Amino acid sequence: MTQTQTRTETESSTTTRLLQRQILPLDRDTDVFPLYVDLEEAKLDADRYDIGGNKAAKDLNNAAIRQSTSQGRKLHPDQIASRTQLRLEPSQVLSFGTYFNAFPASYWRRHTVVSDVSLTVDLTGPGTTVTVYKSMARGHAQRVDSGTVEGASGSFTFELSLKPFVDGGWYWYDVVAGDEGGSVDSAEWTAQVPADRAENGTADICITTMNRPDFCAKLLTQIGEDAELAPYLDTVMVMEQGKQLVSESEFFAQAQEALGDRLRVIVQGNLGGSGGYARGQLESIRKGTATYALMMDDDVVCEPEGIIRAVTFGDLAKRPTIVGGHMFNIYNRSQLHSFGEIVQPWRFWWQTRLDGYSQWDFGARNLRSSRWLHKRADVDFNGWFMCLIPRIVLEDVGLSLPLFLKWDDSEFGLRAKQAGYPTVSFPGAAVWHVPWTDKNDGVDWQSYFHHRNRIIAALIHSPYERGGRMVRESFNHQIKHLASLQYSTAELRHLAMEDVLAGPYALHGELATKLPEINAFRKQFTDAQLHEDRDELPPVRRKKPPKKGKSDIEIPGRLSTLIAAGLAPIRQLRPLRPMSREFPEAELAAMDSAWFNLVKYDSAVVSMNDGSSVALYRRDPEKYRDLLKRTVEIHRRFHREWPELAKQYRDALGDITSPEAWEKTFEPWTSKPQEHA
Repeated sequence: MTQTQTRTETESSTTTRLLQRQILPLDRDTDVFPLYVDLEEAKLDADRYDIGGNKAAKDLNNAAIRQSTSQGRKLHPDQIASRTQLRLEPSQVLSFGTYFNAFPASYWRRHTVVSDVSLTVDLTGPGTTVTVYKSMARGHAQRVDSGTVEGASGSFTFELSLKPFVDGGWYWYDVVAGDEGGSVDSAEWTAQVPADRAENGTADICITTMNRPDFCAKLLTQIGEDAELAPYLDTVMVMEQGKQLVSESEFFAQAQEALGDRLRVIVQGNLGGSGGYARGQLESIRKGTATYALMMDDDVVCEPEGIIRAVTFGDLAKRPTIVGGHMFNIYNRSQLHSFGEIVQPWRFWWQTRLDGYSQWDFGARNLRSSRWLHKRADVDFNGWFMCLIPRIVLEDVGLSLPLFLKWDDSEFGLRAKQAGYPTVSFPGAAVWHVPWTDKNDGVDWQSYFHHRNRIIAALIHSPYERGGRMVRESFNHQIKHLASLQYSTAELRHLAMEDVLAGPYALHGELATKLPEINAFRKQFTDAQLHEDRDELPPVRRKKPPKKGKSDIEIPGRLSTLIAAGLAPIRQLRPLRPMSREFPEAELAAMDSAWFNLVKYDSAVVSMNDGSSVALYRRDPEKYRDLLKRTVEIHRRFHREWPELAKQYRDALGDITSPEAWEKTFEPWTSKPQEHA
């Protein structure tokens, strides 16, 4: 046998690899049951092409799509026999066409070397039947095959092709119990893969934490105690950046015992999320023993099986691929934040893909009833609350930008995409996280980083000569904050733009100092001074009551909104109404504090989104004039200098994201012993 023949046989040989297995909730939490097992019927919504282009018809259809189709059918927790086994009542009908148990065929078809899969389902109970279905990108289901238990138990294997899934679609199976009941003992999706991909890769899990010791310790324990996950782990690194240390949590000993010598706690200053993740990325590269580095937030509950699936998908991808997980609401655990995100190039803003929906509740409308979930969601990036990055990608395109927080993950996704490395937001890999809607990050200290980092990302990646709508939208938002009496936010956004003009090489040096500067600066503004006790502020009083006693709080129509937007800046120049300095004119709940309500008042008490505090907003015509003048000037400058500034940031990108640049930033904490396990 010649050497060429030996090599050819090796290349053509294959081995069986497990892609996905049936799983059930670890904690038997009934809130998450719809993500694993579905007892509801499938009621597919209307095809948008049947609806047509009429705006009223589309609006009506969108409202209908959001309506719940659930009949309230519940699975009893006692039916969960194990992590993989589910018992069925006599004649019970249920579907595994769910987020965690359906097979996302189109993603495997598009991004991996897998062309065919085998589904093996083990059943117990005479007369129990399994039926396999597939869907196409437009959501309609097709019956594929079935099998029925003739004796006490049976094992059924179905050979399934991925060829029809070029645009979208899933495989799944439904089960109907026999007259005596039954059980689904296990189900596995396997494939024949090249022999050189038989072994699974491993991941360094990189968790950045700050002052969440208990949450972080519990997450570490969850990761460490999952026996199935262990072969996929290399090192679990915790970048400790707070004063309340994870190592001092009462739950840390259990985490340490579960992970053993795979756990590393790395202590450094508060360099934000990007500084924490970059440290994990750097350590992973320098160590060089893991195939991937997995970014994960400290305040999440994870589904450990999702990590296994992400690694498996990455192992079998056609090219090095970033594999991201989805984020579910930790307070409403069947609600998905977004199924896939893009950066809209003209506005340069992140958003759910244009034909998708955010805040989707699988408990109200299941996967089989939601047509839009069957089209494959192609994305630009995945949030770093859970995101698996191949080490080879980090070595090629560099580490995180030194942005402290916000836009580091989305910029990295765009950078990797430009270099030929796609990102896949992979169904079946997920964490539960505090939703963005419960935070005040659009108006608090984070507004500085939101604005600065968005501009920097646009300078690097916008395909338009002057950033598309970026500068104009920045100006519009600045006017909105001014008219809404949010002077601290307007000042921080202005400071952000000034710092962008300082150039890319200032970013590393500001990582450890910018947040304290921002917090000290904000203290002078009443709208940034938060009061946990409402009674610390004066009561509401106004000289002139509302007209005819009507509420001032309303949602205006389109014409009213345009009129309000045009008049709001002018109104800010009028003299202050009597009593508005001593007493707030209104008290607004967070949900009612939109700009079109705030612009009506000279002062108002406004509650924060997280429900923990309130702030006093006061109109200041002099401050408004000064900020308006500076706003006009700096936006004119950005429009004028954008091409030159973009070149400056693009030329520096390789330097400021390099391991060498980050090593210098970490030097204060690496030059002396700062690590403990």
